[in-house]
Amino acid sequence: MDKLNVNTIEPEGATTTLNVGISGKSVIITDNLKANTLKDAGGNTIFTSDGSGNLSSVNSGFGSAQVLLSTQTASDSASLSFTSGIDSTYKEYVFEFININPATDSTDFRIEFSSNGGSSYGMTKTTTYFEAQHSEAGSSSLSYRTSEDLAQSTNPQILFRGLGSDTDESGCGELHLFNPSSTTYAKNFYATLQEYMGGTPTSDNPYVAGYVNSTSAINAVQFTMASGNFDGKIKMYGIK
Repeated sequence: MDKLNVNTIEPEGATTTLNVGISGKSVIITDNLKANTLKDAGGNTIFTSDGSGNLSSVNSGFGSAQVLLSTQTASDSASLSFTSGIDSTYKEYVFEFININPATDSTDFRIEFSSNGGSSYGMTKTTTYFEAQHSEAGSSSLSYRTSEDLAQSTNPQILFRGLGSDTDESGCGELHLFNPSSTTYAKNFYATLQEYMGGTPTSDNPYVAGYVNSTSAINAVQFTMASGNFDGKIKMYGIK
C-alpha cells in the first residue's frame, strides 16, 4: 500500500492519546509530519507552532550553539570594555566587530586583556600578524607585519591597522578567545578581519593570532583606538 488517506485518526476508547508504533521501536515518516505542538514520550513540549512557521515554547535542548551575551555600541567613544560575562560558563568567546569607524584617520584599532575585572589592562602577549591587501588602483600584496606583532609584550594588540575615518570607511570581523577562565594554560586567540584602510584606499584582510602568556583567568577585554575615539558596534558571544 502506497498511501493511507483519511480525514481524521482518533484514539480508541476514552484515552486522549494516540499511540503510533510499538514501544521501543522507531516510526519512520518518509514525507512530512504536520503538528502544531510536538512532544516527546514523556509529555515534554519540543516546540509549538502557530501554523505559520513561527515557533514558541522551544525546548532548551534546541538552544543555539552561539549565545549572544552582550552588545555594546560606541558613539564617539574612547573605549568599549566587556567586564562581565567572561567566566567559566563557556570555553570559547567570540567578539564581532561591526562597522568600526575611527574619528582619527589611518589609526589602529586594538584589543587588551585583564585578569582583575578591568581594573587594569596589559597582560603579556606573543602574537603574529599578516594580511592580504588590494588597493583601488589594482596593486596587491600578501605580507607578514612585524610592526604589528608582539613578543612577550604588555602593549595592546593591533587588530585593524591604519583604519580610515571617512563616513564610508570602516572595519568588520571577529575575534575568538579560547578558555579564558583556565588557570592552567595560556589563553589562545585569533582574529579574521576586513577593513577599508585610510590613506591610499585599500581592502585589507588581516589575520591576527597569539596567546596571552598567563595562567591567570581573563575576565575582562577592552577595545580602543591608538588615537582618538570611534563609532561602531561590538557583540560578545559564548559558544556552547
